[in-house]
Amino acid sequence: MKKLNLIFVLKKLKEKNIKIFSVLDFQRVFGISYELAKKTILRYSKKRIFVRAKKGLYFLAETPPSEFALANKLYQPSYISFETALSFYGIIPETIYEITSATSRTSREFKIEGLKFSFKTIKKECYLGYTSQKIKNETILIAEPEKALADYLYFVSLKKRELSYERINLGKIKKQKLINYAKCFQNKKLLELIKELYYD
Repeated sequence: MKKLNLIFVLKKLKEKNIKIFSVLDFQRVFGISYELAKKTILRYSKKRIFVRAKKGLYFLAETPPSEFALANKLYQPSYISFETALSFYGIIPETIYEITSATSRTSREFKIEGLKFSFKTIKKECYLGYTSQKIKNETILIAEPEKALADYLYFVSLKKRELSYERINLGKIKKQKLINYAKCFQNKKLLELIKELYYD
């Protein structure tokens, strides 16, 4: 069984701008058998040239993807939301030490290189309000500001999150858009929370 030269492998992945890949992706890029792709990835993972994100998903140790790009790939379908998106938009001042996404699938958590990635379940009919944005040369699926806040407040209404009203910058939020997104959750407590948030 032939071996793939490391310099050639790194050059080809760089040319194609591939930072995260599955065994199948690797097989297709190099036009090799699935078995050889698997063995090559395993060999370079042992040498810490590749990092295993989860079973079947890897990234380059030297040029890793952004945390947002990694989150998008880790568990699909998903988009960056909750405190992570709110912090990104400057709606809350906190620095976030956990990457939190919304998913229509079962909730999951992953820990990669010491960083926690959380995926929170929302109703399928509420799996909307996200956009594809170019962030640091990577295409990222992230909630719009109003949807990130609606997702977050929904979890507050379920008592799965805590809320400090004074830390939310409502100047960056379109109130009606927030209410429209909140309505899809069909949760009275959520709508009441929004009213309280805007109470003068």
